[in-house]
Order: sequence, then structure tokens, then C-alpha cells
Amino acid sequence: MTEKPLGFGYQFAAGAIAGVSEILLMYPLDVVKTRVQLQGKPIPGQDYYTGMGDCFRKIIKNEGPSRLYRGISAPIMMEAPKRATKFAANDSWGVFYRRLFNVDKPTQPLAILTGATAGATEAFVVVPFELVKIRLQDRANASKYNGLIDCVVKTVKAEGPLALYNGLESTLWRHILWNAGYFGCIFQVKALTPAVDKKKEKGKAMFTDFTSGAIGGTVGTILNTPMDVVKSRIQNSPKIAGSVPKYNWAWPGLGTILREEGPAALYKGFLPKVLRLGPGGGVLLVVYTGVMDWFRTLGAQPII
Repeated sequence: MTEKPLGFGYQFAAGAIAGVSEILLMYPLDVVKTRVQLQGKPIPGQDYYTGMGDCFRKIIKNEGPSRLYRGISAPIMMEAPKRATKFAANDSWGVFYRRLFNVDKPTQPLAILTGATAGATEAFVVVPFELVKIRLQDRANASKYNGLIDCVVKTVKAEGPLALYNGLESTLWRHILWNAGYFGCIFQVKALTPAVDKKKEKGKAMFTDFTSGAIGGTVGTILNTPMDVVKSRIQNSPKIAGSVPKYNWAWPGLGTILREEGPAALYKGFLPKVLRLGPGGGVLLVVYTGVMDWFRTLGAQPII
């Protein structure tokens, strides 16, 4: 039997706790992913990363281990509202669509539609945080910004307040694709898995959550990595008066990368990204479900 969702406040709190848990475990992989995505063709005299392991080695050797956590203040501040919005929006949109289409239980198409809509909702929350994170993670900006606040101030001063929403279009596509794949797969995997009693078989229930979340995170990553590469390029391109950025819009940006670097470039950073968001997707679902179950033991009532 599908459990009815709790109220928005509970969804938001559980999503926030899940998000912070995931980012603390997986952030170094995100730094490596961003570094690999930002680089174009090799430039003489500059570090060029041939893969995930090479990037880890060169960052630690040339910049120190702490560099793997540079820019974490932005995602830590972002993960609470980001993941909270993801799960709260997914549950809330799920209620909305079931009422709209007059169905009693979730279905596979509704899970995909709900996930895509939740992803679009989430994108509006995360764009400024993503932009700051990308700029802080880029080695070329190491001496330009002293930290999160300094990056925000200098970006707004040089490019205007709307610059914090550079890459909104590509971020929308990225989150729509990832969440559609993530929640769609979670529904399907759970539908194919024998039902378990959470109270009697807690370990099996957690394993099912982790497996379905990890598969969902992997599929979502396969779907959205090209848009993630484009988004990273757009958000790391400052707006300069009188000039048109090389990477400005999502689909033209994809065309530019394809033309100049080939199809494989659209999956730059895929390995660290999928290693983070595959297991990370499992961690998210396990923590979110666990916190929501805890709220229920405290007497929280469902919204429907």
C-alpha cells in the first residue's frame, strides 16, 4: 500500500536533511566533475585532466586536499532548499496530478510527469547557488573570489543581479530530465520489487529504497549529463557588455560543443557525476524515507 504524503513542512525538512547528508558524502566527486566539464581542448602550460582519477591526483598534488571541498558553502546552503524542494514538490505535484487526472494511485507516466515538474520547480531555487558553486570550483577563478559572499558581490557588481540566473534555461532542462528519470525509475523498481513490511523488515525496506534511488540516480544522470555540461559552461561565462558569450543558450551550446569537441564532450565528467548521483540518489531516498517514517512515529498526519 502506498503511504500518503505528509504535509509540506515535513516534506521540506526531510528533503533538507537528506540533501545535506548526500552532499557531505559526495561533494569531492562534484568538484572533479565540474573541473572536467569546464575544460575544452588542452592548453600548453595548463593542467589537463584525462579522467576522474587524474583529476583527483592533480588537485591533491597541486592544490592540496582541501581544494576538493572548495565552494562547499554554496552547495551546503543550496542542498537544504534544493533537495527539500525536490521531494516536497514531487509529493505535492503528485497529489495535484492524481486529482487532476482523477486517479487513486500513482502510475509510471504520472511518476515521470511529476518528477519532471518537480525538477522544473527545483531549478528556479538552485540556479544562483549553482552559478556561485561553478565559479568557485573553477581553478581559473581561484584568485578571483575569496569565498561565497565575495563571489556573489563581484558577480552582481560586474554583471548585474540577473547574472545570478545565468543558465536558468539549461538548468531547467537538466533538472527536468534528471528528476523524470529518477522518480520514474524509483516507481518502476519498487513496482517490480516484492512489498515488504517496513516495521518487520526494516533492512529490506532500506535496501529497496537504496537500490531504486541508485538506479534512478544513474538513469537520471545518463539523461541529463549533456545539459549539465552546457550549464557549467554557461554559468562560468561572465556577461561582458558589448559581447555575446560563447555559451549562452542550452541547445546552441550543445551544438557548439558537438562541433568543436565531438559527441564524447557532452559526457565530460560523467564518471564522477554518476558515481556521485547513482549512490547519492540512493542515499537521498533512504534518508528522506527514514526521516519521513520518523515523523510518522511522532504523530505527523498525511495531507490526503
